[in-house]
Amino acid sequence: MITRLRAAGTQLRKTVGGKFVIGSFSGLSKLGGLTPLANPRLHGVEVARDIPYVEDGNPHHTLDVYRPRDLRGPAPVIVYCHGGAFQFLSKDTHWLMGLLFARRGYVVFNLNYRLAPKDKFPAALEDACRATLWVREHCRAYGGDPERLIAAGESAGGNLAAALMVATCYPRPEPYARALWDADVRFRAVLPACGMLQVTDPERFGRRRKLSPFLLDRLVECSHGYLPEGAPPQAVELADPLLVIERGPPERPFPPVFTFAGTADPLLDDTRRLKRALDAHGARCEARYYRGGVHAFHALVWDPNARQAWRDKLGLLEHWLAEHPGLIA
Repeated sequence: MITRLRAAGTQLRKTVGGKFVIGSFSGLSKLGGLTPLANPRLHGVEVARDIPYVEDGNPHHTLDVYRPRDLRGPAPVIVYCHGGAFQFLSKDTHWLMGLLFARRGYVVFNLNYRLAPKDKFPAALEDACRATLWVREHCRAYGGDPERLIAAGESAGGNLAAALMVATCYPRPEPYARALWDADVRFRAVLPACGMLQVTDPERFGRRRKLSPFLLDRLVECSHGYLPEGAPPQAVELADPLLVIERGPPERPFPPVFTFAGTADPLLDDTRRLKRALDAHGARCEARYYRGGVHAFHALVWDPNARQAWRDKLGLLEHWLAEHPGLIA
C-alpha cells in the first residue's frame, strides 16, 4: 500500500509539475502579447502569419515571417526554432524572438514543428530541416538573403539549431539531414541558447549537482516524451548533436557559434560542453554565462541579464556578418 501511494504521489507530482510549466510559459507569453509594446508596428516590423512550409494542412508545418517594414535590400535570415521540451509551446508563444531580431534588421522565419509525445523524434528535426530548405528557396520573396542563413533557438530549439548545424557540417545517413548536406546549405552563424544537447541521458544533470525532484521530473519527461521507446542508439544520434560534435571533427567547417546560459539553469553543463567541443575543433565559438540566470531567462526582457544577453547576441552577430563584404545590408 505504501509503495502504491508513493508511486501515485510521484505521478501526481509529475503531472502537476508539467501542467504548471506549460501554463506558466504560455500565460506569460499571452500576457506579454496583450501589452501595447507587443504591437510589431510600434517597432517598425510587419508579420506574415501561418505560411505553410509543407503543403499538407498541418498547422505544425507553418511559420511566421517577421521583417522590418523599411527593409532596403536583401537582409540576413534567421530560422528560429522555439523551445518547450519538444512537447509544447509554438511560434505563437515565441513572438518576442521574431520581433526582437526583426527590429534589428533581420528577416525571421519563426517555425512551428510537430510535437511529442504524439510525434516522437525525429519529427521535430525533420520539420526543422524541411523548413530550412523551404526558407532558403523562398526567403527572397520576403526580403531575405539565402546566402546569409542563421539558425537559432533556445532550449529544445537550441537542440534543433545545433542539430541543423551538424546536418550541414557532417555527411549524415538520415535522409532529412542528408537533404541539407546535398543542398549545400551553409549557415553564416548558429545561435543555440540553453539547449538540452544530449537528450538520451537526462539523469546526468542530477549526477553532476543536486537538483530538486521537480526539475529532474521535467528533464526526464522531456527525454522520455521525445524519444521513441526502445529505439537503438544509432536511430536517435541526432537527438544528441553534442555527442556527434564531441566524437570527431566536421567535414565542412563549423560556422561561428554564439551560445549562452544562465548559471542557475539546470542545463548549463551542456552549454559548457558545447563550447569545449567546438574549441577542440578550432571552431569560432563565443559562450556567455549570466550569473543567476534561470532557464530561458532571455525571454524575460525586463531582467538585466536578459537585456545583456540580447545586446551580446545581436552585437556579436552583426560583427560576424560585417567581417565579410556584402554580408550585411
